[in-house]
Amino acid sequence: MIEKGVDVAPAEGKLGILLVGLGAVSTTLVAGVEAIKRGISQPVGSLTQMGTIRLGKRTDNRSPKIKDFVPIASLDDIVFGAWDIFHDNAFEAAMNAGVLDKDLLNQVSEPLASLKPMPAVFEQNYVKRLHGDNVKTGSKMQLAEQLIEDIARFKSENDCSRLVMVWAASTEIYLEESEVHETLEAFERGLYDSDPHIAPSMIYAYAAIMSGVPFANGAPNLAVDIPALTKLAETKRVPICGKDFKTGQTLMKTILAPGLKSRMLGLDGWYSTNILGNRDGEVLDDPENFKTKEESKLSVLEHIFQPEVYPELYKDFSHVVRINYYPPRGDNKEGWDAIDIFGWLGYKMQIKIDFMCRDSILAAPLALDLALFMDLAQRAGMRGVQEWLSFYFKAPQTAPGLYPEHDLFIQLMKLKNTLRHMRGEELITHLGLEYYD
Repeated sequence: MIEKGVDVAPAEGKLGILLVGLGAVSTTLVAGVEAIKRGISQPVGSLTQMGTIRLGKRTDNRSPKIKDFVPIASLDDIVFGAWDIFHDNAFEAAMNAGVLDKDLLNQVSEPLASLKPMPAVFEQNYVKRLHGDNVKTGSKMQLAEQLIEDIARFKSENDCSRLVMVWAASTEIYLEESEVHETLEAFERGLYDSDPHIAPSMIYAYAAIMSGVPFANGAPNLAVDIPALTKLAETKRVPICGKDFKTGQTLMKTILAPGLKSRMLGLDGWYSTNILGNRDGEVLDDPENFKTKEESKLSVLEHIFQPEVYPELYKDFSHVVRINYYPPRGDNKEGWDAIDIFGWLGYKMQIKIDFMCRDSILAAPLALDLALFMDLAQRAGMRGVQEWLSFYFKAPQTAPGLYPEHDLFIQLMKLKNTLRHMRGEELITHLGLEYYD
């Protein structure tokens, strides 16, 4: 929790953003920040950089930029670090990813080429389609200790005053919570024993929390959301959040589904399919990895439509999600949605969506915002699960026993009201009766 109007420590010194995975998302983020710093481009898609926040009444005309309202770290003060299973530096990795034009990459080639990945924690069983050689060895506890050493060394060598960590690596195979995840004692014993139920993402999360570094999970993996690590984050007073960046098709669902529900329109079925050709698409071509993603994508509509509350409209609607690996598309994902709805007197209607998006272009500003907001949260004394950042995730992490809020517009209201609360401003309810008294 956070007290209203608390003192937030200033964003002084350098902020180190440690990226797990130096693939399409991470290199698009790094190249984008470097391009923005040089005035080559604008931070489109970033709430922290372009968003405003209304304060007080509509008639007060107070709508500062978010970055001017709360003390968010400047892009000029960001230093990037990364781990990856491949040796390629960020420039080489960005060229291979093929997301950004070569002309743009050449303009920021110097800082990208200087970003060389540290050896990664990797276990073949969790991502069978990838084979890397820039990896650490040892027991899982030894791997965690090596990560902790990496974190400390990076902070010292780059003269950073603060750090955050963002998981931007591939989706791991589907895991359910087990005994080793329940308590810190069991988890650390599992690290010493190299328990097969402890995934690489959990090792990164453990190392981050033990180092006092906020951790954001951008993939659908079971990671920092296990009880052992959630409790550890509370104890260590470290902010955590996740999971799975809300980018393409699910973004559309969390925009459109609340609109259908608000008008009390019924739903018979929602069929979603995707084609994707980047490394993420290759990984998700494995059924075990796809199941992790499927669970994340399927949960959204159930929570938004609340079929148990509105059985006449949403009971037993069909929801199907497919992802197909199609190499020619690269990072340019195409998502089709066929939506069967019904209205007055049960008459049937259809909605068709064809979203030809760019996966990493949508994900990069989310990763930036999460890093900056998590740093802000730590300086504001916030700890544990940061549900106010649900806006950025397909499967938002919440307190135990609490269902997640998926409605994008409620999520944005929650985020902005948290910032108002933090700075001692009145929360906005949009009631507006005072204008008509």
